[in-house]
Amino acid sequence: MWQSDKSGALRGPADWTYPPTLSPADRYDRRRLGWEIAIVLLVSVGQSAIYSVVSFVRAATRAPISQQQTQLNPSRSAEPLWDAIYQFLDIFFSLALVALAVYLLWEPANNALRRIGLDFRRFGGDILRGVLLVVLIGAPGIGVYAIGRSIGQSITVIPAPLDSSWWVIALLVLAALRAGLTEEVIFLGFLFDRLRRLGWSWTGIIVSTALLRGSYHLYQGWPSALGNVVMGLVFGWCYKRWGRVMPLVIAHTIIDIVAFVGYPLAAAWWPAIFAPPAPASTPTPTP
Repeated sequence: MWQSDKSGALRGPADWTYPPTLSPADRYDRRRLGWEIAIVLLVSVGQSAIYSVVSFVRAATRAPISQQQTQLNPSRSAEPLWDAIYQFLDIFFSLALVALAVYLLWEPANNALRRIGLDFRRFGGDILRGVLLVVLIGAPGIGVYAIGRSIGQSITVIPAPLDSSWWVIALLVLAALRAGLTEEVIFLGFLFDRLRRLGWSWTGIIVSTALLRGSYHLYQGWPSALGNVVMGLVFGWCYKRWGRVMPLVIAHTIIDIVAFVGYPLAAAWWPAIFAPPAPASTPTPTP
């Protein structure tokens, strides 16, 4: 029987392995968990990772990477009101996938949100840890993108314009929250729990989820993918140590708010690094 301690971290057998001979019920549980992991990934971050890899391969076989563009939060309609409606619906249905992952983690008398640490019991400490991670990960992440652009290996990222409608910034903040919840709850809260139950080691889980996170961002170029692998390793270690996903959601959300809202300002201040060149092609970002 799998249980969690007061920190929310999973606890189980000392060696986290199954006995050599599994009962039919154990074999059934392992098959069910395997299918559960596959289905959740194929409708969420795994699907986006596949699209991202395909987009990168397509971009790499066309014009030079440095001459290509991709867009963050692309417009869904030329009419501002309908664009806002479509953007909001996209965020809503993405959060429904997060809710699905949490629902699958729920067990009788075992609150899934409390178990993975997605609650407000330690919100002050979670904010402090989240801000610390922003400093540790956010600033180097900007540097990785700048280096990638300077060596011609990063696709130019075009942010959503901030002056099209009054609600744009609010939608970008919601999009950043969506990204934080989607990636951290599924990559960490869900996959860590399920892979642990299958007997994976902590090292295997942290490395594999970090690589999946990197492939999820490959459409921006390999430097950004590599930066996200490092981010995944750091976040995975922090989740194992803290047993709480909330500070990681906070950090990810703040990083993306800075990227979504602050990037247009950076493009205006440092056009040589952030402003787009004349496009050769525009790879489609992951859905």
